[in-house]
Amino acid sequence: MGTLLREKQVVTSTCPIEARKGALEVLTMLRDAGYETYFAGGCVRDRLLSAAPTEYDIATAAKPEEIRNIFPNAKSVGEAFGVMLVRNNEFMYDVATFRSDGEYKDHRHPTNVTFTDAKHDAQRRDFTINGLFEDPVEEDIIDFVGGKDDLHARIIRAIGDPHQRLADDHLRMLRAVRFAANFSFSIETETADAIREHASQLSGISKERIGGELRRMLTHQNRGVAVWELQYLGLDVPILGEQSILTAPTRVGRLPASSDFPTALAAWIIDRHSSEGDVQTIANLWRTQLLLSNHEFSALQEILTLHTALATWETLGVAKKKRLASAPRFPSTLAILQAEDRPMFVFVKQAIAKLFKTGLAPDPLLNGDDLIAIGVPPTSALGTILDAVYDAQLEGGICSKEDAISLAKVIADDILSDNDR
Repeated sequence: MGTLLREKQVVTSTCPIEARKGALEVLTMLRDAGYETYFAGGCVRDRLLSAAPTEYDIATAAKPEEIRNIFPNAKSVGEAFGVMLVRNNEFMYDVATFRSDGEYKDHRHPTNVTFTDAKHDAQRRDFTINGLFEDPVEEDIIDFVGGKDDLHARIIRAIGDPHQRLADDHLRMLRAVRFAANFSFSIETETADAIREHASQLSGISKERIGGELRRMLTHQNRGVAVWELQYLGLDVPILGEQSILTAPTRVGRLPASSDFPTALAAWIIDRHSSEGDVQTIANLWRTQLLLSNHEFSALQEILTLHTALATWETLGVAKKKRLASAPRFPSTLAILQAEDRPMFVFVKQAIAKLFKTGLAPDPLLNGDDLIAIGVPPTSALGTILDAVYDAQLEGGICSKEDAISLAKVIADDILSDNDR
């Protein structure tokens, strides 16, 4: 039995009207060939939530070979599971045969599937709000699992036995949290209890899949709700490899909506470990646990370093303040400061506005070639001298290249004299 190893296909356009039009054309061709066919899953859910889907999944009674007969250029992306990829103009659509799933031995893929009807197909899905079908021709919603009622009640509920649904694919625990947070829904009690009971089993899911879900949660404006749910349900233990903490993630919850993943991670680390001091050690542990990319980890380290430096803002000189404020990740650090200490945030912003008038990060008056030209040997001393001259420039003590060269000579003489002793 093959396995379905791929990421969700994304359409190449974000136009909701055109996406739906293309999906309707595919659906109509299948129906005209005599096959019961509906829109399925997330696109139905989102439309009922008054969103405008740009991705459409299509569920049909047609089997893969029958889909290929209608769409000769259809690609198999999981034919053993009844999933074909159909292109219509600039859009790509998943067209899947109605099916029932066999046992999930790897907690990700069924060992076998049985092609069936729409009712049984709905019953093998994860949550009731994702088990809906839409008949766009008759403008009707086909609901075998109570999804419409749960959408109205704003509830995330597993279809059937929640323990079985979660045992089939442990990643569904994270999906439940993400849906609940993104839609501002509640997780139904039995489903929540099952998540709490099975939370430790999430450790059997690959870090890549866990990281993908976490990135989607922490880049959404409702990230604070997601993080709280993860902690409340004990999912923070397998995700982070730490003891569960029920401290409210206030910094995470108060971040600007547009905050990126490293910023949210930094805020979460500080929320959980601010009293411990050594947040960089925690960042290293999270790097391994979440398989952070080099870019993500570098950004996380910088934000945490800047956050620590901000605690001493009032004791810093002008040059250090300017260096701090001109760092690439300083806006992220300010966002965290705003979330934790509004008065201090306002104070720092006002100070930066004053510093900006004299230039936060002007081009240096000197470079290494300039120092070599005046006789400074090409050693590690070059960097020390350049830093000192640039600090003087930031402080406003020198304003011209001539002044910079004069100061560099004095500093170089002092360093070289010390080395000769």
